Amino acid sequence: MTTKEILRTFKHIAVVGISNDPKRASNGVSRYLLKNGYTIVPVNPLIEEFEGIPAVADLTDAEGPVEIVNIFRRPEHVPAIVDQAIRMGAKVVWMQQGVVHEEAAARAREAGLEVVMDSCILQEHLAQRWD
Repeated sequence: MTTKEILRTFKHIAVVGISNDPKRASNGVSRYLLKNGYTIVPVNPLIEEFEGIPAVADLTDAEGPVEIVNIFRRPEHVPAIVDQAIRMGAKVVWMQQGVVHEEAAARAREAGLEVVMDSCILQEHLAQRWD
């Protein structure tokens, strides 16, 4: 699946490592996703909500559908997040720019998930022609 197909097909995104600090990339990216028709699940044990949406402490606490797991965490945290994404039936693991973990990516692919690695979901969305 191309990134365009992923972004067109899946609209429910768990943002793991989201921040309420407007200076953080996860904050701006999440606001952009909301403004462009995506539903997000904020995942961070240190915040209670994001833009009025209740946050969950852990990916496994997410209610409702999660199709894309968008990861804003350091690479050493990725394997556990990928394992959770696989268990919960996510369709895509998206590791943000600067986040790379080849072994976890391979495990996700083996489980049937699409993987995007070292790529900003906002930049990919902006780069598409939405004809």
